[in-house]
Amino acid sequence: MSIATADSPLKVVLDTNILVSATIFGGNSKKILQKAIDGEIKAVTSKFLIAEFSDVLIKKFDSSKEQNDIIISLLSKHFLIVDPTMSVDILADKADNRVLEAAFEAKVKFIVTGDKELLDLKEFKDIKIVSPTDFLKSGY
Repeated sequence: MSIATADSPLKVVLDTNILVSATIFGGNSKKILQKAIDGEIKAVTSKFLIAEFSDVLIKKFDSSKEQNDIIISLLSKHFLIVDPTMSVDILADKADNRVLEAAFEAKVKFIVTGDKELLDLKEFKDIKIVSPTDFLKSGY
């Protein structure tokens, strides 16, 4: 049974590695991104996470500026973009703390990630931290 309803889709932060995986490789990450595009879930991100995603696409995958602009435009259209007011400093990787901040700001139920440090945390302030496979299996 799904927690989300037609009036209020489930809010989920998709970590940068999920967006990269969805864009470049497909698989479960792409299935989850498609759920956001289709409005089945409400994906959440922040300006910091969008910049990080853009940077990874350009530096690691030689994405052109035009390709990058199209992808970022798609995210901006389908994602809730938050500007976190709370600062978190509990994980060694500072970028992972930005994921937690966005999730807390938007009061999401899940963070979907492939990042080991985040996954090892398992939960943050009642927000479940799960892999793409576990998110899809959960039936949210």
